[in-house]
Amino acid sequence: MAASKSFSGLVFALIVFLSVSNSANAQLKVGFYSETCPEAEAVVKNVVDQTMAVAPSLAGPLLRMHFHDCFVRGCDASVLLNATNSQQVEKDAIPNLSLRGYQIIDRAKTALEKACPGIVSCSDIIALVARDVTFASKGPYWKVETGRRDGSVSIGSETFTNLVAPSANITTLITRFQAKGLDLKDLVVLSAAHTIGISHCSSFTNRLYNFTGKGLENDSDPTMDSEYVKTMKIKCSPTDQNTLVEMDPGSFKTFDTSYFSLVLKRRGLFESDAALLDNSVTKSYIELQAAGKGSNFFQDFGVSMVKMGRFGVLTGSNGEIRKVCSRVN
Repeated sequence: MAASKSFSGLVFALIVFLSVSNSANAQLKVGFYSETCPEAEAVVKNVVDQTMAVAPSLAGPLLRMHFHDCFVRGCDASVLLNATNSQQVEKDAIPNLSLRGYQIIDRAKTALEKACPGIVSCSDIIALVARDVTFASKGPYWKVETGRRDGSVSIGSETFTNLVAPSANITTLITRFQAKGLDLKDLVVLSAAHTIGISHCSSFTNRLYNFTGKGLENDSDPTMDSEYVKTMKIKCSPTDQNTLVEMDPGSFKTFDTSYFSLVLKRRGLFESDAALLDNSVTKSYIELQAAGKGSNFFQDFGVSMVKMGRFGVLTGSNGEIRKVCSRVN
């Protein structure tokens, strides 16, 4: 009898947990602002289009901003908050120092506050901007679920335990993505966002010089194409912190499938790119895409972005709608 009661209690607890964890996602929906701010998506797209016309290089950082927001505390715009005390916030932590485009989010927020004050969250703006810069870069268009609310906490140290470093191996990649409810297909599909954007030499020079840490001559990452190593060494010296290089040489402003061919040729810029060849599932996806025989990558990317955008969201009465994205109300 006691065991039966105990089992019933566990079942009840599980049902409560599942209902709570699923309720947030249930409140996200396409067209959340259709009645309260019907022009919301058009306002954001207008800001993005104006930005891409003069600064297309911001597409990569603005797309990554959505990743960096969702992977720490969920998609709650915590990455946008400025420090108000001695505690370091997410945007000031080392993993986020390469993010750019905060002013574009602010510009979209200002326009939305003018059109419909207090209605559209900063976290939804990040999600919409990510979609619109991708589309503006000749990439896919997907329907963005909205209805997120903004968080009030941002802790810089949490970026180290949640974000994926460019030096991550396949085990770390799988662990970090699975923690966010993302599977192997999501991992390889979302990694292909590296098809647009640029990177500082400091993010990958460890692959070019002293890779083993033993101070050996010509000690580069053996998984990296030797000719590519030579090319990168011309661009980046061992101590170079500032030079920028294209992540997808030749088409870094265009969202396309060339990333897969580069990775297969061992010319992925980061260790995390090369690591995708160390798993049979992710490697197979890369091979099929590179051969033009895979599933519809653009469609896959949209599906995975929607899936990622559901992680840890605040909805309903949780969180707030910030008036200014860089600070809580």
